Amino acid sequence: MTIDLSVSELPSPVLEFGGAASGSDLKEGLLSAGPFDMRFGSARPDKISVGLVGPGELIDSAVAWLDRCEDGIGALREGSKLRRSFDGFSSVFRKKIVTSDLMTIRIGTEGRDLIADAIRSDEPLVRFTKVLGLYDDALKQLASREINRPDIVLVCIPPDVRERAGNVTKELSDEAKAVAKSFAKRQKSRQLDLLDLLETVEEGPDDLIKRDLHNALKAKALKYRLPIQIVTRKLLHETNESEDPATRAWNFSVGLYYKSGGVPWRLRPEGPQTCFVGVTFHHVERAKSHIVRSSLAHAFSSDGEGFAIRGGGVPVEPGQALNVHLSYEQAFDLGERIISEYRLRTGAAPLRVVVHKTSDFDDDEREGFQQALADIPIVSLITLTPSPLRLFRFGTYPPKVGTVFSVNDTRTFLYTTGLIPEVGTYPGPHIPQPVEIRGVTSENLEIAARDALNLTRMNWNTADLKGRHPITLSFARRVGGILTEFGDEDPEETSFRYFV
Repeated sequence: MTIDLSVSELPSPVLEFGGAASGSDLKEGLLSAGPFDMRFGSARPDKISVGLVGPGELIDSAVAWLDRCEDGIGALREGSKLRRSFDGFSSVFRKKIVTSDLMTIRIGTEGRDLIADAIRSDEPLVRFTKVLGLYDDALKQLASREINRPDIVLVCIPPDVRERAGNVTKELSDEAKAVAKSFAKRQKSRQLDLLDLLETVEEGPDDLIKRDLHNALKAKALKYRLPIQIVTRKLLHETNESEDPATRAWNFSVGLYYKSGGVPWRLRPEGPQTCFVGVTFHHVERAKSHIVRSSLAHAFSSDGEGFAIRGGGVPVEPGQALNVHLSYEQAFDLGERIISEYRLRTGAAPLRVVVHKTSDFDDDEREGFQQALADIPIVSLITLTPSPLRLFRFGTYPPKVGTVFSVNDTRTFLYTTGLIPEVGTYPGPHIPQPVEIRGVTSENLEIAARDALNLTRMNWNTADLKGRHPITLSFARRVGGILTEFGDEDPEETSFRYFV
């Protein structure tokens, strides 16, 4: 049998920054031209009001870290494109960080360590609930203020809280236990459904079994429409797990800037105004009698602004794994809601919609989305799933990011990780893995590959270039976990900056 293999390389995504500047290196773009929203002129605020919540000692460390970020931090190794110096927050983002005691709530004062009291219990659920309650009360106080209400809050979590109350095992029904057992079994056996390879996007057994303090805090803040950023000792101090200080400052500052309402960069517009959508699923237990797998949609405009929508529940059976699908009605409803929210945010419907999933679209999903999006000129339904295939190239490094290859003109694959031209190296710890790109009908898979590659650069929570998944899918597990903690009602605020 003859195998026909064709290989090509996509150009690096082009990002836009302040003024008329553009380029593929986001750190260089920010340093030279500032963030994209500088183009907004006088409509752009000149400062970011940062609140702080946590124990006094860690708050003091967080304030010192903010001062350090403002002063700038030198690179660990000068001349490295991978690890650049951080020139200082005001220099990079052209905004000043403002803190004050009026926007700071120290948990535990007057000689009483409330956090230590909360985690002293022998009962894990009691520890988790008490710690969550302490931070919830503090966030509620800050959110209720008409003046001195921060743009973003740093939630400082000490190591003993992470260790003693970072997560708690749920009380599960027999149905939920069976599903979790099935998940764990499939991951252990590494069956061909590639569940283990999708663990950064789709759920794993821990997502169903445990509650996570990070997600619970995000859900509380979402209720108050207050963006937060979790801060730990790993960020503030040098530890065995910490990256170098300049890299930490870059990643922290980009996330802070976005969550406070800024636009660090955007993709250079190519073609018609597009809405990119990721559809994923997560488990929710109902009344301790059964569980459903609820659908989520993460949508992003060509400009990069994102929002999250919760779809309908899908009955689930043990052993179902990734073979979960929306009904026609659910796909139709989700499609209509996406366009409605997009129109509300941008003032008009998109001219093009691209829907990403990690599993194939069945007939009901295809027909439901196509009917709901019938007035959209261009609709593409794309499956992106990890593949065990590998390419090898001469030399030290793996294939470049953006390498596309097809087999017999019937199957198309894309490397979203690999050698990064902007930094001249491959920074990953493992052999990079391509994704297979499949279309429902006659989609141009090279365009689909370019979209997927571009969207790996739209993670406004980090300055890291080695994004593995497009933004439509990369935060699926986190968003699902946050909405599970939020409860049955849909949140009033859907902006993606509340979820990352």
